Amino acid sequence: MTTDGPQIRAEHIGSLLRPKELTRAFRNYQANELNESEFRDIQDHAIREVVRLQQSVGLKVIGDGEFRRSSYWAHWVKAINGLDVAPALFKFHDDTGVELEFIAANCVAKLNKTAPISTKEFEFLKTTTSGIIKITMPSPSTLHFWRLDQTFEESEYSSDEEYMADLCTIYRQEIADLARLGCTYVQLDEVPLIMLANAAIREQVVEFGKNPDKLIDLYIWALNEAISARPANMTIGMHICRGNFKGKWLTQGGYETIAERVFGQVGVDVFCLEFDTERAGGFQALRFVPRGKKVVLGLISTKVPDLEDPADLCARIEEATQYVPLADLRISPQCGFASTVSGNPITLNDEVNKLQLVVDTAKKVWGEL
Repeated sequence: MTTDGPQIRAEHIGSLLRPKELTRAFRNYQANELNESEFRDIQDHAIREVVRLQQSVGLKVIGDGEFRRSSYWAHWVKAINGLDVAPALFKFHDDTGVELEFIAANCVAKLNKTAPISTKEFEFLKTTTSGIIKITMPSPSTLHFWRLDQTFEESEYSSDEEYMADLCTIYRQEIADLARLGCTYVQLDEVPLIMLANAAIREQVVEFGKNPDKLIDLYIWALNEAISARPANMTIGMHICRGNFKGKWLTQGGYETIAERVFGQVGVDVFCLEFDTERAGGFQALRFVPRGKKVVLGLISTKVPDLEDPADLCARIEEATQYVPLADLRISPQCGFASTVSGNPITLNDEVNKLQLVVDTAKKVWGEL
């Protein structure tokens, strides 16, 4: 675990709204109306602009908005031989009862990394900023849970453990490659663990023939295996997400039933946690966070345009200090603004206002960023 380096009080979770020119470029590239070089030039320009946007609101931790990705995990499928996509077993939903199906990673052969995953993203970002660069990646469980036993054929892997072990080898390779280039901050985006805290989803998992608690143990093991070779100067964060697709989610409920195991056993340095609505539960589960680890309070919603009240944010941070010292807390939006190219149902102006609110609240509470 790294404890050196600049103090961070404000950050965002990774994905940002793609500008219209970029979303159009994704469509045109898929339709073979743009070549690789033309598409990359549009991405490069959009990334330079979004770096300037982050700097303009005062953020010290900088990302590329995931502007080279069609979704937060799709680039892993493209770079790993043996991965394809297929329909997920779960669905996104909202308060009105609307449901959305989605596709998930599907294994069709033994896994083998055949192309860079995030290293080129990092190398380009280094040319645009002197700030702290954060690279995000899906957690290992993301490439398993959505399809459970349908994730792979028994002719390729005999068990979940064997499949996850090969996957974790690729994570170690990717993290080592990033470290060699100078990357010091990596964030894993984790959804299945918090889904497994939901009683209804646990019942669904049992119906699919799986033991929810054994899956939790497997995913904790995989997280630790994935980061086991990271260098001492690299910070590893983990964003625990309830799903974020066009303003909809996969699960609701607090951290309580998984908190002791996850906070106590996962060897990351930073926990980025959603606390934007009552669906996320209260702060009590933070009592299980080991002293010295950082907690990023995701208090500002990326799903709706309404701007949170600054006084309420300060009060909630004060409430969280009952369980985690103020020195170990940070603030962020609850999730990314665009886990896929289409993004959430908010405007660019809404996004900027929310990022500015993150920074302004951090200055008010800590007097620094």
